[in-house]
Amino acid sequence: MSINLHEALRDDVRMLGDSLGRTIEQDMGEGFLERVEQIRHLAKEGRSAEKPVHDELLAAIESLHKDEVLPLARAFTQFLNLANIAEEHHRVRRQLDADEQNEPDDLAELIQQLHSNCGQSAQQIAETLSQLQIDLVLTAHPTEVNRRTLIQKYDAITDCLKRLDRNEPVNERLDQLIAQIWHTDEIRRQRPTPVDEAKWGFAVIENSLWKAIPRFCKRLDQTLQDTLGYRLPLDSSPVRFSSWMGGDRDGNPNVTAKVTAEVLQLSRWMAADLFAQDIDELRKELSMHQATPELREQVGEQAAEPYRALLGGLRSRLEATRRGIADQLSGLPADTSQWITSDQELLQPLLLCHRSLTECGMANIAAGLLEDIIRRVSCFGLALVKIDIRQNADRHTEVFDELTRFYQLGSYASWSENNKQAFLLRELQSRRPLIPHQWQPSDAVKEVLDTCQVVAATAPDSLGSYVISMASKPSDVLAVILLLKEMGIGWNIRVVPLFETLDDLEGGPDCIAALLNIDWYKAYTENRQEVMIGYSDSAKDAGQLAAAWGQYRAQQALTRVCQQEGVHLTLFHGRGGTVGRGGGPSHTAILSQPPGSVAGALRVTEQGEMIRFKFGVPEIAIRNMELYTGAVLQATLCPGAPADDSWCQYMDGLAGAGLRGYRSVIREDPQFVPYFRSTTPEQELAKLPLGSRPAKRRVDGGVESLRAIPWIFAWTQIRLMLPAWLGSDTALGEAIERGELSRLQQLYRDWAFFRTNIDMLEMVLAKSDASIAAYYEKRLTSDELGVLGASLRDRLKHCVGLVKQIKQETQLLSENPIIRQSIEVRNPYLDPLHFLQVELLYRDRNQPDQRLEQALMVTMAGISAGMRNTG
Repeated sequence: MSINLHEALRDDVRMLGDSLGRTIEQDMGEGFLERVEQIRHLAKEGRSAEKPVHDELLAAIESLHKDEVLPLARAFTQFLNLANIAEEHHRVRRQLDADEQNEPDDLAELIQQLHSNCGQSAQQIAETLSQLQIDLVLTAHPTEVNRRTLIQKYDAITDCLKRLDRNEPVNERLDQLIAQIWHTDEIRRQRPTPVDEAKWGFAVIENSLWKAIPRFCKRLDQTLQDTLGYRLPLDSSPVRFSSWMGGDRDGNPNVTAKVTAEVLQLSRWMAADLFAQDIDELRKELSMHQATPELREQVGEQAAEPYRALLGGLRSRLEATRRGIADQLSGLPADTSQWITSDQELLQPLLLCHRSLTECGMANIAAGLLEDIIRRVSCFGLALVKIDIRQNADRHTEVFDELTRFYQLGSYASWSENNKQAFLLRELQSRRPLIPHQWQPSDAVKEVLDTCQVVAATAPDSLGSYVISMASKPSDVLAVILLLKEMGIGWNIRVVPLFETLDDLEGGPDCIAALLNIDWYKAYTENRQEVMIGYSDSAKDAGQLAAAWGQYRAQQALTRVCQQEGVHLTLFHGRGGTVGRGGGPSHTAILSQPPGSVAGALRVTEQGEMIRFKFGVPEIAIRNMELYTGAVLQATLCPGAPADDSWCQYMDGLAGAGLRGYRSVIREDPQFVPYFRSTTPEQELAKLPLGSRPAKRRVDGGVESLRAIPWIFAWTQIRLMLPAWLGSDTALGEAIERGELSRLQQLYRDWAFFRTNIDMLEMVLAKSDASIAAYYEKRLTSDELGVLGASLRDRLKHCVGLVKQIKQETQLLSENPIIRQSIEVRNPYLDPLHFLQVELLYRDRNQPDQRLEQALMVTMAGISAGMRNTG
């Protein structure tokens, strides 16, 4: 069935494209614009044929003068960025249209189903909803290709499109913005610092989430009233935000203790600044004179405008806080006596105003900006976001190894796990200090200790969890608690093991069981345990299918262990933006988790450019928060039946076959690494200043040391998308050869976990393109290595056929024509960028030229924009 793009979306794309064309013509001349249009038409013609023919397109690209290469790359890249803006705005437009037409609300329907079909009382649903703890953790370590200055201009274009829908004249402003974008470099000259990344995260909060949270809570409150007759308490915020920006130091030497301390202060400064602005606006509104005796007691009977008088004092303290933090950041002394230091100090005057207005018959006034601010305090507080700390387990081991050697106790690193635990528990319960004053640790160890000192000196409301990557043993967790104790921490921070590799996922439940069997540790947890599940590294280690099943099995077992111990488990999902890193629609992913593993609480990473796609526009942010809330509520109150044992046993076999098929290429084929390095732009990615983190954990390491993000990025650039499907083709293909197609179809129909994974596989296969990958290979790779490439492309095509069989489709994404057409519409703009990138890679590898490198980086950014993800 042919589905046309919505007319309004097509009009927006055409209008933005025409404006870009006029800008290009003014800058580069009519002849150059004609070249751009010629190349676009050739790309479109190539795609319209049954078998793509790109000879004329390739000839046109190869004939480009070297001075034309960069502007051509920029032209197609910016068109894709503008198309993305139009598409995001259209999503908002459709949502607003649905609201205006009073179409059924998904969350309202869900609440009614929970009440009528799942036997949940209205009170139970309302209480569960108000107590949900959904923590979205913003991270910068994958990639935000676009510069912050361009993002601001893109946001301004979105605002113009909104105004255009209201028939306001904005064409001149749109032309100005698009001209500004054209004359601005897309690519940063330098990598952002961790502090830059944190400021980018704060900007998303200021520009979008600050507006979205009160509107989200208001909609939730209204939905509860309409469906159950209950209210969402003012101090309830089911969704909150944390951040890894400035706290994630795993493999990133640029995140130091000093950086973390600065980001913690900047976060509180931003909160004080935003709340001060809010209170200024509120004081303008609350000019009324009627007030309760309770409020009058605070400001005196003589106050003609009691609300303004009360809020004036609050405003002064916020200003003192903001000014004092700014002084501290500048290295100046600061008077902290007037600072607001707790959320309650900020909240109490606001709640007092709310009670007074309500009791004096002005509840409608109380329900305005005042309630919005109270909701913001409940969500963000004075910390704005809680900062997580992440460090690799090996770094903590180094500390104790140096320390035990100093004390002549031997090498801690070589001790058995039992001996490590005995030592750590003895020291945790000791009253004397462990770290001597005269000890001179190495710089690396001192940095770990300095970080622990910063954590110990920070207010609990500013910190989230201390996450230990590559954790595998109880001693990894106990070591962190001991280090923080030695630095003087006065509270029990959550210390969270991150199980990443397949082996760690399999061993994780035993690790947690062993920890909870330690009386001292169980008392420390106060019966609440958090565990992080790694998606990126497990998929890179085992392939998508085996990793997804390893994650499922681990969650099943962890849930069982914690239930047996009477401990509440919170699972922290380390998902990326792409399928190869655990990405995909969040609500379907949540509902496909093992029953019981989502018990009113969920933490999940929101990474890189996905933060902007999902939360950069208030209306889209609200929609995504509603999806999270509905999925967690449903998974908590009506999780569904456990997976049939026979399904799990069958899945064990599929995962084993998938693991074998994946590792036979990645680990065992001697041609794989040379093929990967020659065919993809993996080596050139290091030149792209995407983020503050190095591309590799070790400079001298091979593919195994490559981070999951550039690993995914490299395969996405050539459209082979290998990490997301390799191994699945083996498992599904062997099953169908055994005559088990009907069983796979039954699993797809009846099991949310299996269906979600097949649907995600279908999505990524629809974005793949074997002919594009073949051209990279033909131009950049030797004939010898091309044998492996041909095999991989055959396996890709075979995998497409397998998914069609399981889903009983003749075309990928038959059930999702909007996404399919979105991909098809982008291809004529992506193809020139792919072919240009290949040409630039070839030239750069044979005769490096700085101008060509700049164009190469622009093609990477453009392909990312067209594919709607990087890593």
